[in-house]
Amino acid sequence: MALMQELYSTPASRLDSFVAQWLQPHREWKEEVLDTVRTVEEFLRQEHFQGKHGLDQDVRVLKVVKVGSFGNGTVLRSTREVELVAFLSCFHSFQEAAKHHKDVLRLIWKTMWQSQNLLDLGLEGLRMEQRVPDALVFTIQTRGTAEPITVTIVPAYRALGPSLPNSQPPPEVYVSLIEACGGPGNFCPSFSELQRNFVKHRPTKLKSLLRLVKHWYQQYVKARSPRANLPPLYALELLTIYAWEMGTEEDENFMLDEGFTTVMDLLLEYEVICIYWTKYYTLHNAIIEDCVRKQLKKERPIILDPADPTHNVAEGYRWDIVAQRASQCLKQDCCYDNRENPISSWNVKRARDIHLTVEQRGYPDFNLIVNPYEPIRKVKEKIRRTRGYSGLQRLSFQVPGSERQLLSSRSSLAKYGIFSHTHIYLLETIPPEIQVFVKNPDGGSYAYAINPNSFILGLKQQIEDQQGLPKKQQQLEFQGQVLQDWLGLGIYGIQDSDTLILSKKKREALFPAS
Repeated sequence: MALMQELYSTPASRLDSFVAQWLQPHREWKEEVLDTVRTVEEFLRQEHFQGKHGLDQDVRVLKVVKVGSFGNGTVLRSTREVELVAFLSCFHSFQEAAKHHKDVLRLIWKTMWQSQNLLDLGLEGLRMEQRVPDALVFTIQTRGTAEPITVTIVPAYRALGPSLPNSQPPPEVYVSLIEACGGPGNFCPSFSELQRNFVKHRPTKLKSLLRLVKHWYQQYVKARSPRANLPPLYALELLTIYAWEMGTEEDENFMLDEGFTTVMDLLLEYEVICIYWTKYYTLHNAIIEDCVRKQLKKERPIILDPADPTHNVAEGYRWDIVAQRASQCLKQDCCYDNRENPISSWNVKRARDIHLTVEQRGYPDFNLIVNPYEPIRKVKEKIRRTRGYSGLQRLSFQVPGSERQLLSSRSSLAKYGIFSHTHIYLLETIPPEIQVFVKNPDGGSYAYAINPNSFILGLKQQIEDQQGLPKKQQQLEFQGQVLQDWLGLGIYGIQDSDTLILSKKKREALFPAS
């Protein structure tokens, strides 16, 4: 058997041949592996496990799904691991799946030793491994060549039901997932069909790029840092798909070397990466939207699982090690052309462009398309070109349940965790006017422009004009102090972008209590 050629000594112009010659699996070998694993699938489908510990008496496997590289069509020639997800009849909710997960693993473990078909395949090393979630792992041998194959089984709740595996599930599925409050990734197996199909139904050329990136990751990152807490392959797959989507506009004909270089460049800037998709879940549902917004505000890198909005697959790993290896890779032959020039990479933004809805009192709303890493001063320039202003633009936004925040011209939307469609409020102030925020009883707030020497009554008049609450019924407080109508804002030390609390005055009793 010929020794495998080194990726780092392969010229960029030969990467297509490298994938075809060294990474693409042989059909005969792949079929032999799948035929062997089919015995495991048949065992799971046909066996009835006797339930205990609050489980149904008759635990059946409703469906078995191949996931990972064998499932999504990006398996490498050297891969000897197959992952299976078994959807069980005894799980009727995410909570039940979490409660009885280990019990089911023990049931399957006990029954597997009684299967003659599995024993004939040299079943050995059967064990439960602590993962997210825990899994059953064992080794069997292929029938023809007796090569060892490692199989992983994960039981799961069939949250999607019999629905089409590539369609968008009802929002209620994701609402129940969010309300189950499981740990990150604990319930991902329930959405494994969506995860698989997100990769599986991609062009052949993109799968070649995925194989190339995975080979690099296994040989030059994981193999050289075996004890490090490195990101899962799935995170690299998603990053590669994002690079292709944004860099080529999903063109099926692209240069493999440019795609590979682009992924390496993205890995260098892992600290600003924020990626998510809305193929399988929509942000039109308030609970899902709130979940996604909270995820997008966390420390980057952020790569949200397209099938599970509760799971940032990039969180908590040693991306710094991956970035170091990517930097080394960019210096190798595989990233240089025949004239020893570095291969150019695609223009891929570190986060998708988003829609901003700009609201201003007295004017119709209008939309802007901006990038979260774009300076806010540039956003203001776009607004000025759209409407034209002579005063000072003050932009603010409010997330439900939080305070209204001023957007600083020196910052970017990303600094405020804004990576999805957001409404911002535009207020024009003319010196010496300042901006003040007034928070309503329902938690919402408005921005007002007012001279700091004006009376409180003047601010109340603006509130009445905008919100309809009569001045006499308004009570304003600042730092716990009730504000008097005929005193100025400056008397109370109210400064620019301070927040005042608005409440409705209680009706006074007509007669004093006796």
